Amino acid sequence: MDSVLSQCLLFFFFFFSITLTTTTKLARAQLPGTWELVVENAGIASMHTAVTRFNTVVLLDRTNIGPSRKMLPKGHCRFDRNDAVLKRDCYAHSVVLDLQTNQIRPLMILTDTWCSSGQFLPDGTLLQTGGDLDGLRKIRKFEPCEPNGRCNWVELDDVELNDGRWYATNQILPDGSVIIVGGRAANTVEYYPPRKNGAVSFPFLADVEDSQMDNLYPYVHLLPNGHLFIFANNKAVLYDHETNKVVKNYPPLDGGPRNYPSAGSSAMLALDGDYSTAVIVVCGGAQYGAFIERSTDTPAHGSCGRIVATGLDPVWEMEDMAFGRIMGDMVMLPTGEVLIINGAQAGTQGFELGSNPCLYPLLYRPDQPVGLRFMTLTPGTVPRMYHSTANLLPDGRVLIAGSNPHVLYRFKAEFPTELRIEAFSPEYLSADRANIRPVIEGIPETMRYGDVFEVSLSVTLPVVGIVEVNLGSAPFATHSFSQGQRLVKLAVKSAVPDGDGRYKVGCTAPPNGMVAPPGYYMAFAVNQGVPSVARWVQLVA
Repeated sequence: MDSVLSQCLLFFFFFFSITLTTTTKLARAQLPGTWELVVENAGIASMHTAVTRFNTVVLLDRTNIGPSRKMLPKGHCRFDRNDAVLKRDCYAHSVVLDLQTNQIRPLMILTDTWCSSGQFLPDGTLLQTGGDLDGLRKIRKFEPCEPNGRCNWVELDDVELNDGRWYATNQILPDGSVIIVGGRAANTVEYYPPRKNGAVSFPFLADVEDSQMDNLYPYVHLLPNGHLFIFANNKAVLYDHETNKVVKNYPPLDGGPRNYPSAGSSAMLALDGDYSTAVIVVCGGAQYGAFIERSTDTPAHGSCGRIVATGLDPVWEMEDMAFGRIMGDMVMLPTGEVLIINGAQAGTQGFELGSNPCLYPLLYRPDQPVGLRFMTLTPGTVPRMYHSTANLLPDGRVLIAGSNPHVLYRFKAEFPTELRIEAFSPEYLSADRANIRPVIEGIPETMRYGDVFEVSLSVTLPVVGIVEVNLGSAPFATHSFSQGQRLVKLAVKSAVPDGDGRYKVGCTAPPNGMVAPPGYYMAFAVNQGVPSVARWVQLVA
């Protein structure tokens, strides 16, 4: 009898296990989106990532992190007698990825870039600021080049930051200059190119600082009225960067702290219509105290706040994600939807302080009603914890890099240092939508504010609705926030057939730098929710 019972139990557990496994695989298979491995070993774990107009990607880590897995060219070494790990450092801590070949080229950077900030200038040069130790006041530039070029980092010797900037945020302004906001023990703002008055006091950052900081890497969004929406901890202000004054205080956002070291993420939704309205979304975060207590298992927030930042008397509209998430990234897709990806479901930011990876991305659909805005997508398999990044690519995929929750590189750990680069393809890139995916055949390479122009495109199936033309910026992604991220939907006319599956779409460029600061943008044609491969265009004054 015992033998029969044992066999029955074994059969039941075997059947249950098979059924559960099959159901899990089926559920994953039915979720939207796909994953692919782009690079097996990038050589570095990217803490900061940016996509250039040459379809290359700059990846940047700390410099004082010890040996990476990518050597600098022979004869190129960094010497620093104050480096506690390597006095003579011949390892790369920055690389550039060629998206066409997936080849990696090492770059040389001299000063410490730990938890620094960045932004593209109007001419396409990447401005990179601050860090720790010898990089605290440093300003660096990377002028991108063709994939076969030899461009490299340049560290400026004739100018430096007024205040040390560690955990600061950069945002390009309507005139093409850049504001640099905050940083550890830096409750000020300053500008590049430098203004005569140097660093300007910004008491808001001191007011919102708590016993575990929670005011670092503030969320900064340039609104289409020219003012800045600046969010730190659980509060936000409207800041006039021309007079350096706060002109409005927004109501607090419920749910605890939202910025480093408790960071969720934030995005400004796509600007469209008459560009008079800007909506900000802030999602996720750690519970207050998790950082102080070094708690790795305190559940993360799952709440999101949404506010019309340009409203006269705005209030936060609350909704919940399917998962609590700390250290997630919010990526503006060409369609105007937002991908929320990476991070953990428990703990906080900081070395080895996160747990329970959040492998499931979410799609935030802003036009849906509350309760229906979040869609769960196909999960990844690689934990992307502290110090991971996500960036939109010109082909519509999202590049996923980094994850190193350790002081140095550790490959034998529960969440090891991650050198793999992946790409996530949203559902709009699925094979069954290929016949409605537009191809941009012609678009001006340069446009001025208010220009009226035509975009030529082709589509396999007939166009049955409005084809959007949307401009997406190339932000600087680090620490769960994409600095300078922006999507602007152009005013367009109905597509006019031009023979043989071709169409012309009349467009009007953004009206001014408040709506879209000068610089390079990825121009996407979007047909029935499916974006083309982008063409890079330069918007000039």
